Amino acid sequence: MTKAATPTQKSSGKGAQGGGRRGGRQEWSSEKANAYWKRNLRLIGVLLAIWFIVSYLLGLILANALYGVRIGQLPMSFWFAQQGAIIVFVILIFVYCRFMDRIDKDFDVHE
Repeated sequence: MTKAATPTQKSSGKGAQGGGRRGGRQEWSSEKANAYWKRNLRLIGVLLAIWFIVSYLLGLILANALYGVRIGQLPMSFWFAQQGAIIVFVILIFVYCRFMDRIDKDFDVHE
C-alpha cells in the first residue's frame, strides 16, 4: 500500500507566488471601496440602458416605425425583437467582462 503525498503548506491557488497579499485579503479604505463600486454600478447602468434600448425600445415600442424598413424580406422590428436583442445581450456580456477586468486591475483586485 502506498502512502498518498500530502502537501506541507497550504496553497493559495496562485502557484509559487502565493498571490502577494496578506492572507489573501487586501485592506481597503472606504473611499477606495466606494470608488470601486461606483465604477462598477456605472458600468452596469450603462450596459442595462443599452440592453433596454435595443430589446424594449427598438424591438417593442418602436416596432411600428421600424416595420417599413426591411432587412432581406423581413421588417427590421422583427430582427430587433427576435435576433438583435439576443445578439446584443451576448455582446454586452463580453463587454462587461472586458471592462470589469480593467476596473479590477485599476483597483488591484484582479486574479
